[in-house]
This record gives sequence, C-alpha cells and structure tokens, in this order.
Amino acid sequence: MSHPLVAVFGAALLTVPWLGLRTVFGVGLQTGVTVALSGIAILGASFLLAWGAETAEADVPRAFALAVLAVLAVAPEYAVDALYAWEAGINPGSPESMEAASLAVANMTGANRILIGIGWSAIALFTVVRARKTGDGAVERRDGFLADVVRLDRGISTEILFLFAATLFAFFVPLGAGIGAFDMFVLVGLYVVYILAALNAPHEHEEQIGVPAYLQSYPRPKRIATTLTLFVFSGVVILVAVEPFAHGLEDLGTSVGIPSFLMIQWVAPLASESPELIVVAYLVNKARSTAGFNALISSKLNQWTLLIGTLVLVYSLSLGYYGPLPLDAHQSGELWLTAAQSYFAIAILITFSISIREALALLGLFFAQFVYSVTGTVFTIQVPLSEVAITFDGATSLIGFSVVYLVLGTVLFVSRRRDAVAVARLSVRRLRGDYSTGETTIAPED
Repeated sequence: MSHPLVAVFGAALLTVPWLGLRTVFGVGLQTGVTVALSGIAILGASFLLAWGAETAEADVPRAFALAVLAVLAVAPEYAVDALYAWEAGINPGSPESMEAASLAVANMTGANRILIGIGWSAIALFTVVRARKTGDGAVERRDGFLADVVRLDRGISTEILFLFAATLFAFFVPLGAGIGAFDMFVLVGLYVVYILAALNAPHEHEEQIGVPAYLQSYPRPKRIATTLTLFVFSGVVILVAVEPFAHGLEDLGTSVGIPSFLMIQWVAPLASESPELIVVAYLVNKARSTAGFNALISSKLNQWTLLIGTLVLVYSLSLGYYGPLPLDAHQSGELWLTAAQSYFAIAILITFSISIREALALLGLFFAQFVYSVTGTVFTIQVPLSEVAITFDGATSLIGFSVVYLVLGTVLFVSRRRDAVAVARLSVRRLRGDYSTGETTIAPED
C-alpha cells in the first residue's frame, strides 16, 4: 500500500496544469481545454478539501468542520452570484442592470434547487447502492418497494431548525421592494447564530482511515498547520478554477444554441456545486454517509442564508449607496419555488432519514420543473362550470410547482407532526448546550 502522502501529492498535481498554464503564465486557452483543465483542478482541490475537513475533526467539533467545508465548497457559487450582483449596480435602471439582477437571482435559485433536487437525492441513491459494498451502517434495508432508507445523524436537528426558519422567512422576501437590508440582517444573522451553535457542539472524534488518519497522527501544531494549508490551497484553487469552468460550459452551451439565461441558471450553478458533490461522494464512498449528508445540509443552509443575504451588500457596494436588489415578477416566482422545494425537503428530513422513494420524489419533481422551464411550454386549462381559463406560462408554472411542493410538504408535516415537535425540542435543547444522550424519542416511520 502506498504512503498516504502520495495521494495528497497526486491530488495536488491535478491542479498544476490549470494553475501553471492559466494563472501563473496567463496563457490563453481554447474553451474546451479550459473546461477540461479547470475541471480536473476542481477535482483535485475537492479531495484536498475533504481531507482537510476530516483532519480538522480532531481539533474542532465535527459540525463546525463540516460548516467550514460547506462554505469553502460553495464559495465559487458566491463568486459567480456576486459578479452578477455587482454588474447590476453599475448602471441602475438600465436594461443591462435589470438583466444582471435577474441573473443574480436566477443563479442563486438554480444553485439551491440543484443542491436539493440533484444533490440530496442523488447522494441518497448513491449511498444505498454503495452500501452493498461498503457496509455503511447508515443504510437500513426494509421490506417493500424502494423502501430502503439512509439514516441521518440526529445532530442535524440544529441545521433542520435553522433551515426551516430561513425557509419560512424566504417566502416573505419577494413581498418587499427587493432583497434588502432587513433580509440580509435576518438571514445572515441566522447563519451567525448557527455557526456559534456549531462551535459549542461537543467534540465527537470519529475514527479515520487513510489520509485523514495519517494527518491526524501529526502533533497538534503541525496538524493544525496542515489542515489550514489544505483549506486555503483548495479554496484558492476552487475559486480561480470554477468561474472559468462555469463560463466555459456556458460558452459551449451557447455555441450549440442553448439560451444564456438557462446556462446561467442551471449549468453555471451545477458547475459551481461540483466541488461539494465530489466531496460528499468521496465521503459516501468511505461509508461516511452521515458526514456527507451533514455537509450537504450545511451547504444548503449557508446558501439559503448567506448567499441570499449578501446579494444586497454587493449590489449596494457597486451602487455606491444602499439599495435593495430589485426583483421582477419572474424572479419572485423563482424564490417562492425554491422556498417551497426547501419546505418539502425539510418535511422529509424530520424523521432523520431519507428513503429511496423520497429521494426519487425530490429528483422527479426537480426534473419536472426543470424540463418545463427549459421547454417553455404554454397551455391553457378551462375551469369546469365557469368561464375562467388559466394559462400556464413561465411565471404561472413557478407558482404551480410551488403549490405542489407546499401541498406535499404540508401533508408530510401533518402526518409527521410528532417528529416535527421532537426535532424542535431536540434542537432547542442542543442550542441551550444540552447534548445529553437522553434525547426526545422520535417515532419510527411505518
């Protein structure tokens, strides 16, 4: 068996072609080459980031280590969104400014919906499949059609509580003049409180193997220095590689006739989410699905709070004075749909599990609204026994899919109301610093 550092140097070497050719020497590259080299660099940096987070668990609470991992993994998404928010403030009121503001919201909502619709569902399915080889204890086999479930860590009750609070608040954001200062204070404030809670969580050290186990054997000062180096290096690589990677994919898409708006809402976020999905897949492959899902949920929380909340800050800095980031009717609908999807996903998680059926429901609903938005289908339904006809166009479909998510989520919340109450009580206890094992019992699903 090779030395663990061989894997570290191998992952680092994957970043060299991109850093050398583009960043150091400034060589101009063709679009296809740019996508290939930057994508390989992201892959290498993602492994370094994962090893850094696992190593950090020896010195800080796991919840905090995963929160740092989540922020670094989605940092490219912040960079792309901040770019559009900044461009929106350069010439306020102009068509270019309104388009940039629309793209900022589209990119943010697309990223959030991809994270749940593809990220949560695909990783759940991957976990169940890989458990046949890894023996992951988090996967519980059940009788029935697609009944197997992935059991999640009860410690995510805190993330569920904050994500639920942010989701409820997000429904009211489009009712104002735009994304404003009050929205920023509430959403960013929620995340700050969550981070403080994560820092106060108990230090539960999990036995590691491979690279993290070797790095954790270092003396504490050397271990901390190594962890910070992995975080900083991988974070820098991801930041300098994802924007060209995303824009390269956009250029490839538009060259074959795909509208730039669709590329920015769907392809760019998928590219910027790739480091995180790679990291989580790596953790699942090591039978650490619990840590992987914790990272995904933490990522959703920071995107749903920091990413929305900081848009107005970047926009105002570009303006040179305070101003809310404007929202048009379409982008208001995008926000409502994203909040509704989050509401439905939380209703699934309150049992601290996700089944194959639930994962497929998340995936199917996501692709249904994705395909509808891409095809731009318009049709009219005549209301029976009346002269009212409802036309389903782009904006109406957003509300329609939002209603579907809300109805399904409410049905789950009602049927799982005991679970919801138990999660809330457990979360409050943990926020108060009570991490005793005598936790509220949650009834198992039928």
